[in-house]
Amino acid sequence: MSVGQHHEYRQRLAALDETVARAQLDPAAQVNRAAGLLAGRVGCQVDEAHTYLLNRAAQQGRPVVAVAGDLLAALQGRPGSGSSALDAEVDQALRPQGRGSAPERRAPAHAPSRVVDDWNSLVQQVLDAMPGNHMALSPVVGDNSEITDWTIVAVSQDTPDFSGHDVARAVGRRITQAYPATVDTPVWHAWRDVLADGRAREVGPFSYVGTSDRSPANVLMTAWVSPVGPGVLSRWVRHDEQTRQAERIAQTERLGQLGWGEADLVTGQIVWSDELYRIYERDPALGPMPSEEQNALTLPEDEPIRRQAAEGFGRGDTVDITTRIRVGGRIKHVRTVVDAVRDVQGRPVKVYGIVQDVTAQQTTRAALAEAEQLLQQHQHSLAAEHELAAQLRQIVLPVPAEPFDLPGLRVAVRYLPAEEASRVGGDWFHAASADDGSVVLAVGDVAGHGMHAATMMAQLRHMLAGLTVTTTTDPAQLLWHLNRLLYSSATTATAAVARFDPPTGSVTWAQAGHPAPLHTRAGTTTELARPRGQLLGAVREAHYDTATVSLTPADLLLFYTDGLIEHRRHTLAEGLAPVIATLNDIAISSSRQPLADLLARLRRANPDDDTCILAVRHHPSAPTQSPDSPEGNDA
Repeated sequence: MSVGQHHEYRQRLAALDETVARAQLDPAAQVNRAAGLLAGRVGCQVDEAHTYLLNRAAQQGRPVVAVAGDLLAALQGRPGSGSSALDAEVDQALRPQGRGSAPERRAPAHAPSRVVDDWNSLVQQVLDAMPGNHMALSPVVGDNSEITDWTIVAVSQDTPDFSGHDVARAVGRRITQAYPATVDTPVWHAWRDVLADGRAREVGPFSYVGTSDRSPANVLMTAWVSPVGPGVLSRWVRHDEQTRQAERIAQTERLGQLGWGEADLVTGQIVWSDELYRIYERDPALGPMPSEEQNALTLPEDEPIRRQAAEGFGRGDTVDITTRIRVGGRIKHVRTVVDAVRDVQGRPVKVYGIVQDVTAQQTTRAALAEAEQLLQQHQHSLAAEHELAAQLRQIVLPVPAEPFDLPGLRVAVRYLPAEEASRVGGDWFHAASADDGSVVLAVGDVAGHGMHAATMMAQLRHMLAGLTVTTTTDPAQLLWHLNRLLYSSATTATAAVARFDPPTGSVTWAQAGHPAPLHTRAGTTTELARPRGQLLGAVREAHYDTATVSLTPADLLLFYTDGLIEHRRHTLAEGLAPVIATLNDIAISSSRQPLADLLARLRRANPDDDTCILAVRHHPSAPTQSPDSPEGNDA
């Protein structure tokens, strides 16, 4: 190897060392990883592994992160510092002493303040990453070498104290100052005894009686005390909190129809929640169901899904699948989410799973899909029906494209269909001369939309035309006959009917639940006072009154259906205002085609409803003309 190659090789090694150094875990994460691996190997709790690391660091006078690094190197098969001494440590960790024997406990030595501060800081870093309620204490020794008090040196994050408040504010204070009610309690004595003989202890349940107004009067607690470094590590739970938390979890499981389970692959222990037993309809006395039996419940059609998930789990993936199982003679849809805590080689150490019964959701989804298909079929049927209704309207109710003349009147009609084809309605009009020389005008609106409304519209219009020839032209009588027809058909409608007498210029009109016509004279528009009249088809025996208005030359009379002015977001007055303004403008304008201009300017208020507009202008010299005849000038 040349000098240049040797130099380049050393540069690559230096770069590799720098990359490895950057990849090192931060101290807290390194300690947590070592504790997790140790707990998985030994089969103990993670917090017990943390306590072991702290204890060893204190005994050796070394930082806890150094002990954790050596332990990681040994457990992962990498050479570490002091491997011969570490072998004994790991051997002891992996072969813990029985509960009947206690390790030799040395009396706490007085360490330099700098060392104590470093130890306190490291303990705090470890506790910050530990779940649960933990407090590290160091003894305060009096002149007679007796323990007189305890100093709080570290607490785990967000730990509530015995009274439910944040205990972090008490770090650095003595127990007699922060929690005087603890003095001479079972846990106080346990701290002293654990420090004396080095044996971990469980204390309780015992009652803790608070002394402040903010503290609960009496709290039932259990505490666990372990030796650590020059002091002790105390962990506790409040049983009232445990009860409330258990109730919340159980209620959440019931409401969500989900259960949880976990399997410790080191110890072989498997735990199921109550709801998981209910989902699988298994007697809790039988214990958790073996995985072989669970797999056998899966429907054959879903077996590929389960196998693919198992392969992904083997690669380290989180499983999230929904499959069908047969339980108790019926099929359930279950969603399963599975994850694992793994060692450094990626092998699972503990498996955690959540199973949710989603049968109701899947059944609902299937029902919705079926309903959607039926809805699409129905929509296709409705589209065909509404297309037929529109064709029927064009046949039975042709709308003249231009204004036309009747005796004494110039007449214009406009029909504005709803924007949606499915909203074809039952709006109609009538404008024709009668045998007695009068002119009968009418607009109406059948309730509903579609084929039925279009059919009833055709019947009403043809019946009105026939009655004016064979029976009467009186508006009240015409409405009475139309009401009898609709009542027998179980249909309702509104209508306004008028009779114009050309020699006198008078208009007699009646209404059945319909908007009143608008009368415009000399630039001023008023809404006619409505005579009494009931909705068509509402009652069998209805009575209709009439009212009369006189027209002078150039007067305008506007009949319309409710789509012109009614909208759910506006009042009737707001809907009428633009119509009246347009009528006034047309009346004072010099337009040669006032009716055509009027209808062109009017806009419906409700695009969801169709609208029919019938406008007439008193024109005494207007000749009698066929409705189909075009007219270029309606002045």
